[in-house]
Amino acid sequence: MSPKPRVIYWFRTDLRLHDSPALRAALDLKPECLYPIWCWDPHYVYRARVGPNRWQFLLDCQSDLSSSITKLNKKSKLFVIREAPQTVLPKLFKAWKITHLVFERDTDAYAKERDQKVLESAREAGVEVLITRHGRTLYDPDDLVRANGGKPTMSITQVQRAAEKLGDVPKPLPAPESLPDPGDLSLDFEQTQPSPKPDINSIQRSGEERSYASLSGPNHDFAVPTMSELGLKPSSTPHRGGETVALAALDAIISNEHYTTTFSKPSTAPTAFSPQATTLLSPHHHFGSLSVRLFYYCVQEVIHKPANAKKASTIPTNLIGQLLFRDMYFAAQAALGYSFAQTYNNSHVRFIPWHLPSKIDPTNGLITGDYVIDSPRAEKWFQRWKFGKTGFPWIDALMRQLRQEGWIHHLGRHAVACFLTRGGCYIDWERGAEVFEEWLIDHETSCNTGNWQWLSCTAFYSQFYRCYSPVAFPKKWDDEGKFVKHFVPELEKYPKKFIYEPWKAPIKDQKECGCLIKGEGEEEGEDGMRVYPKPMFEFNERRGICIEGMKNAYRVGLYGNDPRVKDGTWRQLFDDSAEGPTEGTEGPTVEGQTGAEGGEGVDAEHMDLGVDQDEGEATHPGGENRGGDKTPRGGKRKRGQGTLDSHFKSPTKKKKKGKT
Repeated sequence: MSPKPRVIYWFRTDLRLHDSPALRAALDLKPECLYPIWCWDPHYVYRARVGPNRWQFLLDCQSDLSSSITKLNKKSKLFVIREAPQTVLPKLFKAWKITHLVFERDTDAYAKERDQKVLESAREAGVEVLITRHGRTLYDPDDLVRANGGKPTMSITQVQRAAEKLGDVPKPLPAPESLPDPGDLSLDFEQTQPSPKPDINSIQRSGEERSYASLSGPNHDFAVPTMSELGLKPSSTPHRGGETVALAALDAIISNEHYTTTFSKPSTAPTAFSPQATTLLSPHHHFGSLSVRLFYYCVQEVIHKPANAKKASTIPTNLIGQLLFRDMYFAAQAALGYSFAQTYNNSHVRFIPWHLPSKIDPTNGLITGDYVIDSPRAEKWFQRWKFGKTGFPWIDALMRQLRQEGWIHHLGRHAVACFLTRGGCYIDWERGAEVFEEWLIDHETSCNTGNWQWLSCTAFYSQFYRCYSPVAFPKKWDDEGKFVKHFVPELEKYPKKFIYEPWKAPIKDQKECGCLIKGEGEEEGEDGMRVYPKPMFEFNERRGICIEGMKNAYRVGLYGNDPRVKDGTWRQLFDDSAEGPTEGTEGPTVEGQTGAEGGEGVDAEHMDLGVDQDEGEATHPGGENRGGDKTPRGGKRKRGQGTLDSHFKSPTKKKKKGKT
């Protein structure tokens, strides 16, 4: 009789007990002992941009899961092992006499690379590995890609057609009612200490990072690390993580049948903040504290009730549509790998000569996390945008909410992303994606990248002439400016006449409101008088410049994998006077070199770094991006589109500045 299995269950992005196919697979082995573990991966501690708010949300999820495990078995918990999985798992196989390793598959680029190394070490140790197909999404991302003809999913239509070939979404599984005991927990091996350098998150710390001081934690009890151990600054988000919180939030949403049935993302107010207008379940989906399949079937049950069917909103703007957008981005990333998160060498992203372009590592063709300051003015604009000091109250309120709470409404994400890229600053979308990576509690590489590509009109969406006004757009939702007054308290006494354009208020009125409009965001108030910066540019003028730049880039028609993008000869296709670093014929920016105009590099480790898996405002189809939705033949042009065909001429010989 063969011995019973001794199983490690490796939790990753599935921090829950309900609807866990991988956990079910582990329990189906009828194990002699089950070790529920989490490997404290230094990749995320030191190499991925993670701010205090997302760290706190993760720790909440881990602590809640550990408590839930203990409720099922007093001898068990979430055992946090403080070492990289690539090095600690082979040692655990031997120390705990493991026969099986079980985990849920992850299609993120880094995760695939990490898991391959773990699979190789398990094979060498004679450990059988069970990997469930998927648990993070409605459909397995690789299956969606195969059903889409082996291509990235670049539109909701493609996702829907591929999904039809895959059949129904798997039904959610119940949480287990019991768990086996863990086995012997002794660790008779040395800890492999990770290198803390480079520590991209050093800017997030106010103290020493000590989470790797001991393999099983400071009290040798495998406890979840604390913010103090990580040396992190305090979190400021009011949003908390954990399966218990997530299930309660789901119950509240589903019990409101009118909301669940009629939900339409573009109709929800981006200015609502207490409470917000959307579900705010996205961070729970990211960490796996709430199953997307459970959410899917709960919503389906409500909207298909006879009393609700006629008034139900539809895909892509309803709640089901939000999950399909998420699957779209996951599958696109699964198809493209690391290149999905950048323009360089990306076959499905348009090349635009943005300001502040990324540096490229010549050894692997990947962005380094550093960028080139081709324009000091653009760098100043970027920093003012990041910290909510642009002088446009709507934009500043959103960026301050993002930094404070770790979340903003999807239309708010649209507004700030458009402003930074094609609707104001003409700055590389990769800079904005990095800020969101740092500050969002619901950051998902696939969704964040996909949304920034969508909003910069480099992939998924191409109607670049549609820009969000920082004045007219928020007035539609919040004429009184309550949202701005909450997150930009300097302006709390300004009347609605000036709340979105405070620079238009006479000096006398500014003084009466206790806030002067002056400077560039660096000035401090005095004698009880506050200061708010002037707008950093004239918006309509900059919008026009950006639209002309986009027209020009679309005319040239390059994608990130074009040889001319790789060798730098793309500059020959743009006038020297064109917007962006277009001068000369210098090659691509690589690590250790300067870029166009002799720009100076920025070291990501020594700077303050920083769209939504809820993305859903697809009221206009994707247009002419490669692989995206096409405008219907003979379709009527939207007002303001104009005839762009005349702008999309074949490239002509490069003109020098001063020449016509």
